[in-house]
Amino acid sequence: MTISIWRYSHLALAISSSVFILLASLTGIILAAQPISEQLQPYKVELLDTISLAETITTLQASYTEIIEIKRDHNDFIIASVFTEDGTNIDGYFNPLTAEYLGPVIEPSPFFKWVTSLHRSLFLKRTGRILVGISSFLLFLIATTGTLLILKRQKRFITFFSKIVKDDFSQYWHIVLGRLSLIPILIITITGVYLSLEKFKVSQKENSSHTINYDTIKSTPKLDIKDFEVFKTHSLLDLKSIEFPFSQAIEDVFTLQLNTSNLIINQYTGEVISEVKTPTTQLLSSLSLNLHTGRGNGIWAIILAIASVNILFFIYSGFTMTLKRRSSRVKNSCTFSEAEYIILVGSENGSTNRFANAFYKALITQNKSTHITEMNAYKPHPKLKHLIVFTATYGQGEAPSNAKHFIKLVHQTAPNNAISFSVLGFGSLSYANFCQYALDVDTALNGKFYQLIKPYTINDKSLEVFKQWVRAWSKAIALDINIPENIINTSPKRLKKFKITGKTNANEQVDNTFLIHLKPKTYTHFSSGDLLAIYPKNDHRERLYSIGKINKKLQLSIKLHSKGIGSNTLYNLDIGDTLKARIIRNKAFHMPQKSKSIIMIANGTGIAPFLGMIAQNKAKDIHLYFGQKTTASKTLYYQQLQSALQANKLKAIHYAISRAENKCYVQDLILKDHIHIMHTLNRNGTIMICGSLAMYKEVIKVLQQIISNHLSSNLNDYINNGQITSDCY
Repeated sequence: MTISIWRYSHLALAISSSVFILLASLTGIILAAQPISEQLQPYKVELLDTISLAETITTLQASYTEIIEIKRDHNDFIIASVFTEDGTNIDGYFNPLTAEYLGPVIEPSPFFKWVTSLHRSLFLKRTGRILVGISSFLLFLIATTGTLLILKRQKRFITFFSKIVKDDFSQYWHIVLGRLSLIPILIITITGVYLSLEKFKVSQKENSSHTINYDTIKSTPKLDIKDFEVFKTHSLLDLKSIEFPFSQAIEDVFTLQLNTSNLIINQYTGEVISEVKTPTTQLLSSLSLNLHTGRGNGIWAIILAIASVNILFFIYSGFTMTLKRRSSRVKNSCTFSEAEYIILVGSENGSTNRFANAFYKALITQNKSTHITEMNAYKPHPKLKHLIVFTATYGQGEAPSNAKHFIKLVHQTAPNNAISFSVLGFGSLSYANFCQYALDVDTALNGKFYQLIKPYTINDKSLEVFKQWVRAWSKAIALDINIPENIINTSPKRLKKFKITGKTNANEQVDNTFLIHLKPKTYTHFSSGDLLAIYPKNDHRERLYSIGKINKKLQLSIKLHSKGIGSNTLYNLDIGDTLKARIIRNKAFHMPQKSKSIIMIANGTGIAPFLGMIAQNKAKDIHLYFGQKTTASKTLYYQQLQSALQANKLKAIHYAISRAENKCYVQDLILKDHIHIMHTLNRNGTIMICGSLAMYKEVIKVLQQIISNHLSSNLNDYINNGQITSDCY
């Protein structure tokens, strides 16, 4: 399948440089321990910027007969070489305030020297240096193309760090860790490339030599070192090194190297004889070395070590995703132009292919001429009779890379024969634009072909919904399609334990509905409107229930079906029992934060998320339109709703009873209160709908009528801007 140029580039760069990057990352992790261990040594003196060079020199001179040199290393440890009264030379770390000798200079162990050599040149000397430099540049390109892929997925830079649904382990952590490690990795690569270029003297050298006329050097007026202005005005934090005169000859001078300049100083008068700015290349080299190695900064060294570990994971997860995509390919039994059935797949990471391939194999067993390919490969041909589209939605409602040209191709090409189509969308309710591209495809095809069945949307790879679609499609096409469950069966993962804390009896004489309360055994974030996924048979068969958050617990409203696997499993649980399940975030159906006025429309057990939202309401004006079969059906929720009314969490309840003498449905109440509906939408309020799909369709018809008659807009405008939201089944 065709993939985007950025994905191809990202993969090609990773393959070509993986061995060198692997070695560089492993050795980088080890070498990060060196600066960390150095920073743990007890040689550092705080507030070096408050200690002048004059103070330090005076302190050391009072304790030692001669000073050869004073240096500040990358850890801000003060190193000096001095002689004692008995002529003993001492080199090492000193306390600049007390002149106390602290210990010998730290030397890297032979092991670290060996690893450093491997990291820098792979023991290949000049050739190795070149290879390491190239690998650093390739890693920079990999990070850059990876960033472009994330931006493409998230659509805008402002959503670069927005939530990624944890769909596939490798893909999820590849993206999440990639975003978090981006800046450290870019710094590692840029500094690595610069150090390699600097090693081969690619950058132009600047002149840094002193020009001194020794005939003009004066020995008067003679000052004490503590009175040298240059030593008084510069602190130890400015210091790189200072070399002392070897003799009292006028030609012998102080050589002072500061962070940004080199100075020659008269040993008698303290006059600055010559000053040369430190070359920019030298400053960049020092900065690059510090950033690349983490020397002098233990926290940065830890960040570099973590980034190096992440690079190793990127190698693993990247190849895992690639192999997964390749393994999902199927060899076609006939060419595109020979097939009566064309299966088109839109998938960014290959997960949708598993379902498409299973369906393809099922058609082959029926001896149907079938071809499966990517959506971008679409073109009409005379033999084509049936078009089946399996597509995911990428990022923020966009087309996957192998499907981004499909709608354009549909508009550009006109079929010359009657073709049926069916669209199956894959996505996650955690995204606001759930299966949006699949819906866009269905709209585009509706003008060119005839719709065999309505579009289906599958949340989180639900096998149950997929099987429902297969049955509906098979019935419409008059085929007996059977897909063995073991082909696409997946065991539930990442389940958490929930304790049953309360449960009502099913109101058998009314509508056989009950409430159940669950409490997570470990911290679990959830909101009213999210979904609880349970697995009654501990296999792929998933049941979803809308959550109402009541007193930090989950409340579910469930209709008990005589043969319902999910409802019976929950009903048979006793208080104190434990259930394994998982939360599916459903941000598109959370309580709106900006809307002050909310209209909630529900029927039956669709009241569940609204009960939680109402219980948590503090200042919003909420009207509830609630459809039930009988007056007795209200009993299960009566106490909660009355308490909400009394606490001003709920403005009003409007009941619609469908099996009464004067039967009424929620859409009838909505039409009756059309002025209230109109004012709510005009004031940026929100209408939320939860319950049966049949109810939803009727309510939408009424809302369309109200909007058409009273508002200068259309229904889709309010749906697209989030003023009309739904979670129906």
